[in-house]
Amino acid sequence: MSEPTEKPQRLRVVVADDQAAVREPLAAVLGLSEDIDVVAAAANGNEVLTAVAAGPVDVVLMDLRMPGMDGIEATRRLGEEHPEVAVVVLTTFADDDSILGALGAGARGYLTKNAGRQDITRAIRAAAAGQSVLDREVQDRLLATVRTTAPAPVKALPDDLTPREREVLALIGQGLPNRGIAEKLFISEATVKTHINNLFAKAAIRDRAEAVRRAIEAGLA
Repeated sequence: MSEPTEKPQRLRVVVADDQAAVREPLAAVLGLSEDIDVVAAAANGNEVLTAVAAGPVDVVLMDLRMPGMDGIEATRRLGEEHPEVAVVVLTTFADDDSILGALGAGARGYLTKNAGRQDITRAIRAAAAGQSVLDREVQDRLLATVRTTAPAPVKALPDDLTPREREVLALIGQGLPNRGIAEKLFISEATVKTHINNLFAKAAIRDRAEAVRRAIEAGLA
């Protein structure tokens, strides 16, 4: 008799949005995913912090513009008080201040509300695994910001990056997600993740937004 297969651990998610008409349907749709449990819904940053404190929580799907405590401040507080919890921003706003404010506060992903259910669930899974996912529009705005801002001192890439790691960094700089990189290089997504983890460690890169900037500075993108 074969041993029963162990079910993967379900991700515990808090959905934060000040509009009930958005928050409740979103929570219901995410709850249909086989590996996601929506453990709480919050209308502002204070409710997010309360829900996470009651925990355990793996990921917060965070709106930015909320009354009381907004999403950027809530993200910053989570980074200080619950660094194990990943934040994925889901918002209508894709202006530079919102993007840079959220990523600077520690958000691991940034999606606009044009994202579909598959995009959102993929971003939640990636964030829980320690990876970043940025909406293509967000990637484009980051690229534009890097290209138009005054140049800062350029950090050279370390000499011990392998040719493949440089290829992966170049493709991140072009805005490709992990799946796109895998298809471009004819390797698996798991191998892409390994290369990303290695190059982030070697080059002291914190997140995907910084990887885009470093790729451009190095002339790879």
